[in-house]
Amino acid sequence: MTPADARLLRLLGPVEADMQRMRDILVAQVADASAAVTDMTQHLGRFRGKQLRGALVLLTGRASGRLTEEHAAVAAIIEMIHLATLVHDDVLDAATVRRRVACVHQRWDNQVAVLLGDFLYARAFGLSTDLSSRLCSRVLSETTRQLCAGEIDQSAQRYHFELSQEHYEAIAGAKTAGLYAAACDLGVRYPDDDEASGAELRAFGWDIGLAFQIVDDCLDLMGDPEVVGKSVGTDVADGKVTLPVLFVHKNADHTTRARIRDAYTLPGLEDRLGRLNEVCDLEPGVEYAMARAEELVARAMQRLTTLPPSPSRAALEELSGFVLQRRW
Repeated sequence: MTPADARLLRLLGPVEADMQRMRDILVAQVADASAAVTDMTQHLGRFRGKQLRGALVLLTGRASGRLTEEHAAVAAIIEMIHLATLVHDDVLDAATVRRRVACVHQRWDNQVAVLLGDFLYARAFGLSTDLSSRLCSRVLSETTRQLCAGEIDQSAQRYHFELSQEHYEAIAGAKTAGLYAAACDLGVRYPDDDEASGAELRAFGWDIGLAFQIVDDCLDLMGDPEVVGKSVGTDVADGKVTLPVLFVHKNADHTTRARIRDAYTLPGLEDRLGRLNEVCDLEPGVEYAMARAEELVARAMQRLTTLPPSPSRAALEELSGFVLQRRW
């Protein structure tokens, strides 16, 4: 176990038993009579990762004094939706490795990967209909719609080097931060439908989710694949211009801008990230993006002052800092 793994395990201590219940529900939900599906879901089990979104449901629920028996199921539903997005994203990004194992579409094919993602969505929303409140279904169906719209918008903005930071953050928010926000919202609000009660914690989730995506975009440019545990350089290969590159391009001279665009668009390049590093210094862009992530996390931590002091609130505060320090 790495020091980062150990630290994450420690800070999730206040909800350790709840996390295990969530994992048990998740395993039961992805089980299937089909041997082929079982083979794939067992492979997918190696993608388990940090399960931060499920943890946020449980930590915010416990910190607010609203935790119920059904919160573990809500957390499992969110994790299934997240897993579905990973399977689909790897197809869209043509990634080869996820958490140090072959992506589903690499081990099988794109068709199977798309169908497995759909299977996970079906399981997630099927479970949500078994809950005593419809709130989870309503919140997560809208969040999933926004997530898909964000991915579509990102695809439509490929190779757009004049994309505004506001538009970049709107896309990143829709495809990533929204699920964090929904996790915190449901943690505080489930099973009631009092929208005002979850507003501040929903905003907390949005801020750390957006920070998480910005850090992820930096790791895709500068991360070590052996440490990150997944393919890097996929954004450049797919024409996605993320915040660090937007900053560097905006502040570059005419010649460097042309070279940056060429790194993205010249036909036949096998290592577009390598070429990008050759034609420009990405470090100022990464520094700028990380500063923005730090700003978001600081704002998020301030929002937690609405909760009474407790081990769970302290864990949420530490989890916010973990988003900035992660390298995987």
